[in-house]
Amino acid sequence: MKIGFEAIDTTKIGALAVFADKDKALSTTAALIDAELDGAIGRAIIASRFRGERGEILEILAPSDNHSRILLVGIGAGDDFSERKAEELGGALVARLISSGENILNIALDKASGEGLDTAHIAARIAAGARMRAYRFDKYRTKEPDHKKPSLKAINLLCSDHAKAAELYAPMDAVIDGVYFTRDLISEPGNIIHPESYAQAIKSLSEDGVDVQLLGEAELEKIGMRALLAVGQGSDKESHVAIMRWNGLDDADAQPVCLVGKGVTFDTGGISLKPGEGMDEMKWDMGGSGIVVGTMRALARRKAKVNVVAIVGLVENMPSGNAQRPGDVVTSMSGQTIEVLNTDAEGRLVLADILWYAKENFKPKAMIDLATLTGAMIIALGTDQYAGYFASDEALAKQLYDAGERSGDLAWRMPLSDEYDRLIDSPIADMKNIGGRGAGSITAAQFLKRYTGDVPWAHIDVAGVVWSKKDTNIWEKGATGYGVRLLDRWIADNHE
Repeated sequence: MKIGFEAIDTTKIGALAVFADKDKALSTTAALIDAELDGAIGRAIIASRFRGERGEILEILAPSDNHSRILLVGIGAGDDFSERKAEELGGALVARLISSGENILNIALDKASGEGLDTAHIAARIAAGARMRAYRFDKYRTKEPDHKKPSLKAINLLCSDHAKAAELYAPMDAVIDGVYFTRDLISEPGNIIHPESYAQAIKSLSEDGVDVQLLGEAELEKIGMRALLAVGQGSDKESHVAIMRWNGLDDADAQPVCLVGKGVTFDTGGISLKPGEGMDEMKWDMGGSGIVVGTMRALARRKAKVNVVAIVGLVENMPSGNAQRPGDVVTSMSGQTIEVLNTDAEGRLVLADILWYAKENFKPKAMIDLATLTGAMIIALGTDQYAGYFASDEALAKQLYDAGERSGDLAWRMPLSDEYDRLIDSPIADMKNIGGRGAGSITAAQFLKRYTGDVPWAHIDVAGVVWSKKDTNIWEKGATGYGVRLLDRWIADNHE
């Protein structure tokens, strides 16, 4: 999808989007076009139920030689745009036209503002939302009819301060490159993305200036990552850990922030086998790692002024004669022992070792892990709205909430306490990997906290937000790319 920024020109060929508020008052450009069309827009409003509510679209086909269609877009209560509202508006237009047969969309944005944003900022955000919604994962569709294939090739944002809008959009475009990479990784089936192929895909980040180091099973055994290795021992695919470094500061030794991701490329549950129905969805159990990897691409491509270390554990949880059993006791890299009561609570075993590794080797000033960790989080917060997060540090907790509100990747804080922590005490080991049916997301977070020491740390459970079964204004159903913009915003606002 080509995104451009130009001065307002109502003669440009293609579809043209213009605006009206909830009082049905036309924008300057909309009024001008209406006059040129002898009141066609006004007549269409009268003949329809268009009210000007935010996101409402009234379409007029073939109104003139220049315009294949006019789209009158409602903006609600006038100039009250926010970053999220602007992005959703851009996404809604793309969703409307992506397979319509239209090739070019011109969006004429007259003076607009809201929540401290000027017209250039709003134009950039509309463009970002449009590109977010334009993503499709269709590499395996070989017989799709032509009339269902995407037709929209270019979007032009027309506004007075188009040069500033283009400048503002450039880093957003880089971040969306990261979102696309995350969506690609999560969308791939388990026979394509497994620990070995995933590790090779991560190596492509070196083209963006990210230093990538891969550790195989022999190295992981040597350094003691036996909790992680236990998860993957039932698979014939070798487990890996990928370590990615982006040094955006002149001082390469400056204390970094650290991102950690669960990369279970397919989760059968192991010996504690999941039900067959819906198990195909477990290809996206590596979603947390996908977010981390996509974020590293985003940071590198926008040349973020920060040092970041990212670590992902790549394993496949399979049942076999060599798989770990319920009741096994494993020793983590930290030396703490874990009684494995359920092999389907495997992600926390992976994270335990790489959190400890990150803490001990990189001494980060803050550490965030992301994982599709618990179905209990979906019960708590549903899908497609909020991820749940836990934080050991109050400042970090507020930073993440604010980053979620600004980026549109929303996150809601969940509790930690000693009472919950006691639920994972084991009678035969230092801890057990499940704490019972109640408070499942919380006890999982308490488990992880035992491996973070004094480092300010947050755990984001993204089980309900990495994959969607419905279309929205920001994504087509499938991999959402949630989390990349959240982490990028958190880093931009607090560590650059």
